[in-house]
Parts: sequence; C-alpha cells; structure tokens
Amino acid sequence: MKTKVICMKKIIILILLVIPMGLWAQQLPRYSQYMFNMININPAYTGNREVPNVNMLLRRQWVNFPGAPFTGTFTFDKRVVETNNSWGAQLYTDGIGIERTNGLQGFYAFSAPFENATLSIGTSFGVLNYSINYNRSNPYDAADPSLQQSINGWLPSFGIGALYMRDRFYIGLSSPALLKTAINSRNQTLIRQAGYEGHFFLNSGYIFPISELITLKPSILLTAVSGAPIKADINMNVWLGNDLGFGISYRQKESVVGLLEYQISPQLRIGYSYDHTTSRLGYYQNGTHELMLRMEMGGADKKLTSPRYY
Repeated sequence: MKTKVICMKKIIILILLVIPMGLWAQQLPRYSQYMFNMININPAYTGNREVPNVNMLLRRQWVNFPGAPFTGTFTFDKRVVETNNSWGAQLYTDGIGIERTNGLQGFYAFSAPFENATLSIGTSFGVLNYSINYNRSNPYDAADPSLQQSINGWLPSFGIGALYMRDRFYIGLSSPALLKTAINSRNQTLIRQAGYEGHFFLNSGYIFPISELITLKPSILLTAVSGAPIKADINMNVWLGNDLGFGISYRQKESVVGLLEYQISPQLRIGYSYDHTTSRLGYYQNGTHELMLRMEMGGADKKLTSPRYY
C-alpha cells in the first residue's frame, strides 16, 4: 500500500510539472556546470575561448523518478580569425515526462576590447520542435479521447546577452528566451514577446590566485522569472594547478551540487556534477548526474585574453 501511495505522489508531481492548463510551452533546460560553458545561459560568451571549441553535455535529472527531465547538448563556437566576431551553433534535446524538445540554436557575438577589459554583446536565434505524446502516458483509461491526441509543432527562439570580462573578473546579464512561445491543444503556435515574463540571468565570478598551486573561483548566478522569487546559485570552485578542479554549489531551496573537473590535456577537459536535492522532491529520486566534455581544437600554445577558469 505504501508503494502505491509513493507512486501516486510521483505521478501527481509529474502532472503538475508538464500539464499547464491546456497550453504547452517549451521550458529552459537547467544546467549545473553552466559556469564552465556560459554560452548556455548567455550568448555573449560565444567565442570567449578564442579557439574553435566543442562542448558536449549530458544531464540526467532526478534518477529513478518516472518521466524525469533529461538534457543533451552538442555545441560548437569559434572566434573569426583576426576579427572581433564570433559565431556558434548548438544541437540539443530536452525532455520531461511525455514532453520532448529538439532544437537548433545559432549564436553570434561581437567583442569590443578596452584597456585590460572586454565587453561582448551576443544574440542567439533558432528553431525547436516541441511535442507531447499522450500515447506514452500509460493512462488508467486508455480509451479517453483526450488522451489519444499528440501535440507537435515548431517554435522560434531568440535571446540576447552582454558579458564584461577582465583578467580575473566577469559579469554577465542575459535573457536567452525573449519570445514567449506555446502550442495549444489544436496544434496552433502562439508567439509573442516575453517581456517581463521571460527568464533573466545575472552572473558574476572572480579569480583569486592563492598560490602557484591553488586558485579559488567563487561565482553567483541570479535567476529572475515572472511570478517566482529570484533564485540564487552560489558556487565555489578550487583549482589545483592547471589540471584538477573541484567545487560545491548551493541552489537556493532546491539542491546542493558537487562539481569535479579534470584537464586531461591542453585541448581536452572533462567535468562531472552531482545534484543532491534538498526539497521534498528528494524523497522520490536519487539525485542528478551531469557529464561534460570540452575540446579546444588547435591553439594549445595560444595565450587567451580571458583566463581558462571561465
């Protein structure tokens, strides 16, 4: 009996997450290692590494929770040689329950150099396929006509961001979803400006060299969404030499995150994070795993304008 009650609670939570009153809209994916590849939250980060850069990420959220979120991304970005222009592209897939989003994003950024600093302005644009398949819901009443349909449509995406960088400091402001897009039960696409209802991110970090061996990098991410309180992600990373980094993040009223990075070679870095949920949702799942792989193609001996720590 207890097992049935727990399963019913899981189903109720999932329904509340994915069935918003007959209107379905794509949600922004969540990342724990955003501070190591900020292009996912701020398009102004495009080309920041100054060499062609490939980043792959897999995120499995709420392990053992039915219909739990998952995200996969493949990102490429580069600075155009001898210019201040950068471009990038990203393929991604994101799902929760019976929802699925597959998309293609493009990125462009212009970097204006100043004395000892750089200001980058970026934009993102793309198209995504958003779908809900009721045939995967395993309903109690399979003959219910309302559960025989599927929602499927194409939606545009557009975002902007700015990033100010010095040798040891950065601060960024962005809104990666300026369009409020949705699909109704008749497969009609609704598009309008998100305005104050969009997602807004403010993030900043600083590099503290403690010794030749130890470097500290604290950072913070503030997220503002209409109808919800501002949330803070507070992070502290420690780098030992140039090879091994580890840290911890606290996501306000949600989770504690452990992070680990290893620089396998000058061109190859791997990262892993584990989220321990601190809310009541933690009773019904076994945490979140996220794996990241970054490859920098060429330029192993090139001195980057911004430190490799962000």
